[in-house]
Amino acid sequence: MARAAVLHAVGDTELDLRDDVTAVSPGPDQVKVRLKATGVCHSDLSTMTGVLPATPPVVLGHEGAGIVAEVGAHVTHVRPGDHVVVNWTPDCGACPDCLRGQPNLCMTFIAQSFGDPRFRLGDGGPAYGMAGCGTWAEEMTVPRQGVIKIAEDVPFEYAALLGCGIPTGLGAVINTARVRPGSAVAVVGAGGVGLAVIQGARIAGASTILAVDPNEAKHPVAKRFGATHVATLDGLEEAKNLLTGGAGFDYTFEVVGKSAAISTAWNLTRRGGDVIVVGAGAADDTVELSAFALLFDGKNIKASLYGGCDLKRDVPLFVDLWRAGRLDIDGLISRRIRFEDLNDAVRALREGEAIRQVVLFD
Repeated sequence: MARAAVLHAVGDTELDLRDDVTAVSPGPDQVKVRLKATGVCHSDLSTMTGVLPATPPVVLGHEGAGIVAEVGAHVTHVRPGDHVVVNWTPDCGACPDCLRGQPNLCMTFIAQSFGDPRFRLGDGGPAYGMAGCGTWAEEMTVPRQGVIKIAEDVPFEYAALLGCGIPTGLGAVINTARVRPGSAVAVVGAGGVGLAVIQGARIAGASTILAVDPNEAKHPVAKRFGATHVATLDGLEEAKNLLTGGAGFDYTFEVVGKSAAISTAWNLTRRGGDVIVVGAGAADDTVELSAFALLFDGKNIKASLYGGCDLKRDVPLFVDLWRAGRLDIDGLISRRIRFEDLNDAVRALREGEAIRQVVLFD
């Protein structure tokens, strides 16, 4: 049996930290992973509050890395002992989204996970895995497409962030927006993913990068990762006038998951520019835009689910950027914690006190 953090009901503010949870045995096309590190992401909190759907009881966590423990009979690309990153949106390779080259939109395995328990509790009852994963556990079983092999010299706490925060942020820049060198970029929200967007804009060669966050304590951190300027919501018009002559930014990234933040991003963007929606918002949080402006301003609204990433292609790229000293992963980790600290980590996440907390398993 293994330790796992279980959410019994949507709306609970405390997780049940148990030591009697067992991951199901892998089927022919599945892999069991022994987790070594997992991130504490805002999407985990969104699952607790019901913004993102789940089937309770559910083991939370979707951003992780570990060692392959077992493989099914049909699995050939990894074997026991391999180090892997967890891919929380594994691509089936056969659905319309996969066939048109958008594996990040594949919902085949995620849809299955709502009715397919991945864990058993000590009393024999079933438990499900968040997004088909459940990385807040010492072991879990996922489809073979749900693991990406990495080199053994990549620290597990770095590899964990390659499973969500970095692909979502950096991918939004290089895959979705395709930011051009010399561009003016604004990033609304300077949390963990927002900082990954800022790094991506710097790597892409943006000449101006404005980080927008009401929490001024995040401003020095944003500058450390590449922001050339910072602003609160009250200072946006002044910053827009100063940095773009009032025209607006070429690319504006919304990394909050709120309709108000999307509206802010829209207003910061120049005519003909791109608004990139990165944050995961609630189903009933509606954005209102003028039909006149939608046409005559010529702005493009682009969704960036999972940064438009194909992790098979992009994880090696991110590792190369890290090796070259261009991608700072260590700086994104504000706190390394133990499993028993998870409820405190959720509180810190809720109160905006951390960038990225990472659980290290023994």
